[in-house]
Amino acid sequence: MALTYQQLLTAVPLVLRAGNVPNIVGDAGIGKSALVKDVADRLGAQLFTTVVSLSEKGDLAIPVPPLTNDSFVETQRYGRLANVQFGYSETLIRIIKDAEAHPEAPIIWFLDEFNRGTAAVQSELMNLVLQRRINALRLPDTVMIVIAENPDSTMAGFDDREYAVATADAAIKDRTVRLVMTTSTAEWLDWARTAGINQLVINYLTTYPERLAVHDPDNLDLQPTPRAWERVSNNLNQLQQLPPATQQELAADLFSGDLGNEVGVSFAQFVLAQGKQLTLEAIQAKPTSRENFAGADEATKVRLLREWVMDDERAPLSKAAGASTFSALLDQVSPDGQFAIAQSIGDQLDQIIQPMYEAAKEDSVGAVAKLYRRLAEIATRGDRN
Repeated sequence: MALTYQQLLTAVPLVLRAGNVPNIVGDAGIGKSALVKDVADRLGAQLFTTVVSLSEKGDLAIPVPPLTNDSFVETQRYGRLANVQFGYSETLIRIIKDAEAHPEAPIIWFLDEFNRGTAAVQSELMNLVLQRRINALRLPDTVMIVIAENPDSTMAGFDDREYAVATADAAIKDRTVRLVMTTSTAEWLDWARTAGINQLVINYLTTYPERLAVHDPDNLDLQPTPRAWERVSNNLNQLQQLPPATQQELAADLFSGDLGNEVGVSFAQFVLAQGKQLTLEAIQAKPTSRENFAGADEATKVRLLREWVMDDERAPLSKAAGASTFSALLDQVSPDGQFAIAQSIGDQLDQIIQPMYEAAKEDSVGAVAKLYRRLAEIATRGDRN
């Protein structure tokens, strides 16, 4: 079982209000850090983050002798420095000062990449999570702790993961609430439309929703994650400001650097095909546009035919002209794309399927009947495999 981003926006505050420690488990780049920031904003909490994978034993606190005036160094240009070798971490000092300054305000201390820290670091953090103490210092009651981990092969459902993690201590597992995070492309696209994500990224993932996040243990190349698509969007914004010839040269390598070769090249083809200005209206009415359709990338072909399915009134598939053109274009789509389009048509029972069925009964050898039988064959293809 796993929860989406929106579901976790409810679940994480619930666990915190219950006085427990949520442990958010999810693949790298899935959005755990963004989720915790969103939770903090919704709770009106000040957020402090410690990346455990970058920490070393003793980073939080090591006893030091009391400071005297001799412990400070005055500089002419850079202010006053404390000449000490060890002490409490700056993050912990800021948390305590914030709690004293605002005794009623909630604070979230986010321990990110918890199980990617060394065993020694995790051991040092146990009193923080279990006893809410660091040496003699007690955490204020307003401080809530949230943990995030990458999955390891000992966790149910993640037996194929190979992150460099140190398996958490049994005491930590017993005292925290594991919340497994999964992706939802629909949720991500809703967010993307209001977050300034490039429209071409939105269009591509609308056509290929399964490519928002890919985990293929047999593929050692880079693979897409929600965080990678954000970087792709920012890079694409800059790429689109360059001359078309330069875009052509850079696109595939640029996107592959975030998405891996397979998806990166596919997205580059999608982006570069936009210059042909293919639209649904054009491919329905103009033979020249139908010629351009043949050279378009797969994502564009699927998107356009899906748009036709959703807007069937201009060239109905229950009429010979629409069915004939649609069939010719469908022939130029891959088997997987054809199956996706047939599924979309299957969802339009009253609007498309029933009118096609009636037309096919009247003319069993016409263009509509041929397309009807073709779609039925495509839709049942998976059942025979």
